[in-house]
Amino acid sequence: MSSNPVTPADAVERIQRAFGRHPGRRTLHAKGAFYEGSFVASPDMASRCRAQHLQGTPVTVLVRWSNGGGNPGNADGATDVRGLAVSFQLPDGTRTDLLGQTAPRFPVRTPEAFVELVEATRWPWRLPVFLARHRDALGPLVANARAKAVVAPRSYAEVDYYPIHAYRWTAPDGTESWVRYTFRPLATPEHGPPERFEGPDRLRDEIVARLAAGPVRFRLEVQVADAGDDPHDPMSVWRSTEVLDAGTLTVTAPVEDPEATGQVVVFDPTRIVDGIGLSDDPILRFRPDAYSVSVDRRISGSRETTSQED
Repeated sequence: MSSNPVTPADAVERIQRAFGRHPGRRTLHAKGAFYEGSFVASPDMASRCRAQHLQGTPVTVLVRWSNGGGNPGNADGATDVRGLAVSFQLPDGTRTDLLGQTAPRFPVRTPEAFVELVEATRWPWRLPVFLARHRDALGPLVANARAKAVVAPRSYAEVDYYPIHAYRWTAPDGTESWVRYTFRPLATPEHGPPERFEGPDRLRDEIVARLAAGPVRFRLEVQVADAGDDPHDPMSVWRSTEVLDAGTLTVTAPVEDPEATGQVVVFDPTRIVDGIGLSDDPILRFRPDAYSVSVDRRISGSRETTSQED
């Protein structure tokens, strides 16, 4: 494992090598499905941030729940993080995305270390070497284990999701603040379908049955940074106690996979709109270039698969 900076192409290649080649699929979060819904910001958010989706009017969203790994054939009960990706579709035709995962702490701060961590989780004999080189990862990994971040939940609807990156909010008067988000579930087991779901796709089956009975809701919480909190380090633990109710995400129904007809859907945490700014988090800044490489491979892989089927 080299200590040299990894390129986006190298990162995608090494991650795909770890999970196996799956033409036409995402490099990570390969197994997932799409849903539709809406988001309504809390009334006082408009004074905090001038972004369109925080003005209090309903905004359409496209949602994708997923399992974190790169093998789309893994069963839903496998040990893995779960993901909630949300794309806010704004009235002017633009959009902005938030990507959350069930792990409350991010264990590394550079792309190189992240790729090494993925490899260590796939080939456990590498884990002692990884921890020897990245001693500060142990605390977050223990915290995530205590939070049962990689234990298969009963439902996608009943767990917290943590977008790992901080963003800069700009208010209408020009005031700036750094924030971090958390999606908190408003559903409980009592809200779920009575039947017990088993099998390799049980999370998908459960959420479809749950949505057939009614919408699933999350509260979007925002932690506002104090002066000493670091927005540029994805591993940093903020001391701030200021937490806002930023609004409600409502998921209403599954939708057909838009990628089944050749469309490529990318949820990108650097896709922002006026009123939202990016930090200098190295992981965040690396992601769009890695996504571009992954998308190119997905497109070429889909073409190869189609050609073989024809």
